Amino acid sequence: MAITKTDFVLYSRCPRYLSLESIKSERLDSEVSFSEYEKEERERKLEELFFSMVEEIDGEYIDKTEKLDKQLEAMLPYYKQVEVEASRIVKETFGGTVSYAMDTKEQVSFDFLRDGVRFVCYVDIYNECEDNVNVVEVKATTSKKYLRLGGKNKGSERFSIFKNVGNVYKLKGEIDGYPLSNEMPLNVYEDERNKLFDRFGIGEYVYDLAIQRYILEGEYKSLGREKELAKVHYYLAVLNDQYVFDGKYENGEAVYGKDSSGNDIVVFFDMDELTKEYQPFIREMADKLVKWLKNPSGDACPLGPWCGYKSRNECKFFKSVCGAKIPLKNSSLNYINNAFGFVKEDGTRIKGLELVNEGYLGMLDVPEAWIKRNNHKIQRECLETHKEFMQKDKIKALMDTIKYPIYHLDFETFPCPLPRFRGESPYTQSPFEFSLHIESSPGICDKQKDNVVFLARTMEDEREDLVKCLLSNVDVNKGTLLAQNVSFEKGRIKELASVYSKYHDELMKLYDRGFDLIWLLNNNKELYQSLGFTGEKLDTFNFYDERLSGSFSIKKTLPVFTSLSYDNLVVKNGTEAIVEYANYKNMSKEEYELKYQALKIYCQQDTWAMVQILDALRKKLK
Repeated sequence: MAITKTDFVLYSRCPRYLSLESIKSERLDSEVSFSEYEKEERERKLEELFFSMVEEIDGEYIDKTEKLDKQLEAMLPYYKQVEVEASRIVKETFGGTVSYAMDTKEQVSFDFLRDGVRFVCYVDIYNECEDNVNVVEVKATTSKKYLRLGGKNKGSERFSIFKNVGNVYKLKGEIDGYPLSNEMPLNVYEDERNKLFDRFGIGEYVYDLAIQRYILEGEYKSLGREKELAKVHYYLAVLNDQYVFDGKYENGEAVYGKDSSGNDIVVFFDMDELTKEYQPFIREMADKLVKWLKNPSGDACPLGPWCGYKSRNECKFFKSVCGAKIPLKNSSLNYINNAFGFVKEDGTRIKGLELVNEGYLGMLDVPEAWIKRNNHKIQRECLETHKEFMQKDKIKALMDTIKYPIYHLDFETFPCPLPRFRGESPYTQSPFEFSLHIESSPGICDKQKDNVVFLARTMEDEREDLVKCLLSNVDVNKGTLLAQNVSFEKGRIKELASVYSKYHDELMKLYDRGFDLIWLLNNNKELYQSLGFTGEKLDTFNFYDERLSGSFSIKKTLPVFTSLSYDNLVVKNGTEAIVEYANYKNMSKEEYELKYQALKIYCQQDTWAMVQILDALRKKLK
C-alpha cells in the first residue's frame, strides 16, 4: 500500500487519525494497484458529490456513520458525466491531447519514494499541449463558492477576486495591469484570497490540488527533470453555476453546448500560484506524515476545524471516538445562533469545539456568568426547570394574520449536479414530488381526504404536470401557503414560474402568500415589528422546549407537539427520498411500486406533520 493523495488529505487531519486507521508502516513503500487507488478515489469523489447534494436535509446534517454504499452507487453516473463534460471542455479550451477517466488504467499517475514512504496520485485530466502540460482536478462543486469571494470600495458594487479570461478564472491580482484598487481595497483582496488557504473550508480543493502538485514535482525531481516543471500548470474544473440548460437532447442524452449567454457547463480556476505558495506547508505536512506513519500515536488530540464537525468533511472517527463525549442533546454547542461563542470573565472569547476541549460539554456546564443573550438564558432555564417557554401574545398576533384555507406544501427535489431539464442550472433543486394538505378552517383537515400528492413516475421531465396538479388544487387568490422553511418552497415555485411562462402569474400569486411555520416558533423580527412588538420581546424567540436541543427543524419540533414519527416509514428522510428517486431505473417492477408508494407516504407525512404542529400550537394558546 502507498500513500495516495486521498490518504494524504485524510491522514494529515491530526496525528491520532493514523493510529485509528491502523496503517502498517512496513507496507508504505509498496506499489498501489490502479484498482485499489480507483476504488479509494472514486469513493471519495462520490462522497463529495453526494454530500454536495444532500449535506443538509430538513435542517439536519447527514450522519456519515450511516452506510453510504447505496447512495454512492446512485450518484456514480452523475459524477462520471461531470468528468466527461470536463474533459470535453478541457479540449475545447486548451487544445492538445486529453487523458482522463477514473475507469481506465491509462489515467496518468505520478509517484516517488521519500524516507521509505511512497506517495502516489492519479490525475483526473492530463492535458498535453505544444508548450504546456495542464493538470486538471475535476470537482463536482460549482463556481459560486469561489466567485463569492470578493469585496468593494465604499459606495461601490461588490466585485469578485476572480476574472474570467477565456473560460478560465484567474485571480485579479495575478493579471498584469489589472486595476484592482478600483474595485476593492488591496487588503480586502488579500484577506479574501487567503481564505483559499483554509484547507478545512473553502480551500479544501486547493489543498487537494497542491498535494497533487507536490507528488508530481517529487517524481520529476527524483528523475532529474526539474527543468520541465516550468511548463506544468494546475487547474480546478468545476461546474458553472451561471449555466442554464436549454433542454437540447440527442439520442435521449442531454447536450451541454454553450447556453444562450455563451456559458460553458464547466469552468476552470487557475491555481498555479496558489498551489505553488502551498508547497512549503505541504512539505511540512509530508514531514509530519512520515513521522506519524512510522510512529503512530493514539493519544487524544484537541478538537478543531480538522474534525469537520457537522460538515461534509466530518472525520469518520469523530462521533464514535473523539467527539463521543459530546452529549447528543443539549450540548454546549446547542446554544442557538452562537457562532461567536461566549466572552469569559477575562475578556477572551471561547467558541465551538474550544468549549468541549476545555471541558464544557453540556449546555449547563457553560458558566452562567457567560450567558448574556436572553435567548440563551431561556434555553438554559427550560433545561433546568424542564418547563417550556412561550410568548403567547406574539404567537397569537401572527397566527391571527393567517388566511384560510391554509395550503401546507412540501416539495421533494433532486439537486442533480448536471442540469437535466430546460431552464435548470447545476444543482437546481428540481421538484419531482409534492404533498399538499388543505386546511379549510382552523384544525379542519383530514389526513387522507384533504391531501394531494404528486410524484413523478419516471426520471423524465414531469415538472409541467406537477405545476398543473398543484395549481388545480389551490386557489391562488386566497388563503396562505405554509411550509416549514417556506423560502425553499417559494424558491421552487419561482423557478417553475420562470420556466413555464403560461403559469407564471398564478404561481407568483401563490408565491406571494408564503408563510413559515418557524416564524410562529422562532421569530421574524420584521413581521412582529409590523405587529407592534418592540424591545426584548421582539428580539426573543416565541417558543422553546428542552427537547428542541437548539433546533427548530421539523424533525425536532414534531416530537414536542405530536406523537408522529418517521421511524416506521420505509423512506424516513429527505436523503433517502433523493436516493430512491435516483434509483428508479435500477429497481425491479415490484421494488419500484413499493418505493413509489413509500415516497408518497413520506412526503405526505411532512405536510401532515405541519398540520399537526400548527393545531397543537393553537391548543397551547387556549
